[in-house]
Amino acid sequence: MKKFILILIITLPFISCSSSKKRTVLYPKSVIQNSRFEVGRTIKGKASWYGRYFHGKKTASGEKYNMNDLTAANKTLPFGTIVKVKNLDNNKTVKVKINDRGPFVKGRMIDLSKKAFEKISPLGVGILNVEVTILDTSNTFRYKH
Repeated sequence: MKKFILILIITLPFISCSSSKKRTVLYPKSVIQNSRFEVGRTIKGKASWYGRYFHGKKTASGEKYNMNDLTAANKTLPFGTIVKVKNLDNNKTVKVKINDRGPFVKGRMIDLSKKAFEKISPLGVGILNVEVTILDTSNTFRYKH
């Protein structure tokens, strides 16, 4: 609980300030070192894909979304985290970078870019049972706010 309060105190100034000027926000090391972001951690859940409507629009990390890049959206993993997504039905895998927030559909854990989804399943399938493994958190401290 003390860690949570400390993180809240550290991040509150960044959340409450609004400005049109872009700035870089750093994740506190204690957040990255939290066990839920540990390299090697594996999580099972549902994956979907998103593409055409968001193509070319800004992601939550500040990058432009390109449905032909190997990227993904997740609600909690820090931006820049590299994960391996394994389709549990056919054992195909793809490595993606987290650069957006989502999915915002109940029961889904990760939204893959169109290209990433196509690497592990035909698009027509829609929703996959996947296993997500955190591979790299070394570039997770920066994003544009």
